[in-house]
Amino acid sequence: MTTLPELSGNVALITGASRGIGYGVAEALVARGDRVCITGRNEDALKEAVEKLGADRVIGVAGKAHDEAHQAVAVERTMEAFGRVDFLVNNAGTNPVFGPIADLDLNVARKVFETNVISALGFAQRTWKAWQSENGGAIVNIASVAGLAPSPFIGAYGVSKAAMINLTVQLAHEFAPKVRVNAIAPGVVKTKFAAALYEGREAEAAAAYPLGRLGVPSDIGGAAAFLTSQQSDWVTGQTLVVDGGMFLNAGVE
Repeated sequence: MTTLPELSGNVALITGASRGIGYGVAEALVARGDRVCITGRNEDALKEAVEKLGADRVIGVAGKAHDEAHQAVAVERTMEAFGRVDFLVNNAGTNPVFGPIADLDLNVARKVFETNVISALGFAQRTWKAWQSENGGAIVNIASVAGLAPSPFIGAYGVSKAAMINLTVQLAHEFAPKVRVNAIAPGVVKTKFAAALYEGREAEAAAAYPLGRLGVPSDIGGAAAFLTSQQSDWVTGQTLVVDGGMFLNAGVE
């Protein structure tokens, strides 16, 4: 980013943001003047993302999202660097298995829940205690349309995202009125994470979407920017579906 806007005064912590949807969210928030801490497992990729976003306004903290020590360090580093943490965007996720849920290794299921759900709760608890309980803010959980309907062959991922949606309403109820908590449920977004769902057959995959294309990270970045802005000050406990109209085809043969 060559020209940075005037600082907004707000600070965001975004998990799983070295690439893909998380990076798209970080890009959108930096573009409006927020300072941001991004996390990710790969330290080199994280450093590259920080440089691209602007190292004078963005820091990176490498680690595994489900690691409680990493959660603590990420929140502490954000507070040390910027003095506040207004917004939390829980984007870190994993989907390490493809196949019927009847054959799912339960240890894999536990790993999916640890990363996709428990880590989000851990980060929410820490940002709440560090800043938001006294000063307010917003949390955005990146869920998925897989959490709203059957998701063949990625069942563990879908169930975890359904849990993330319910976690959203639980937190929204408990953290009100100080903190608004919402979720975004994307359809297929063109990222490395989702590549198996469209690579080599993008036109076919996009044909299922009334808007005629798959999502891109900036689509989700824009939604997250809205849900962390004053324009959404009366919105909490909601799941915003950003799917190119895919659910419009439900029941259509």
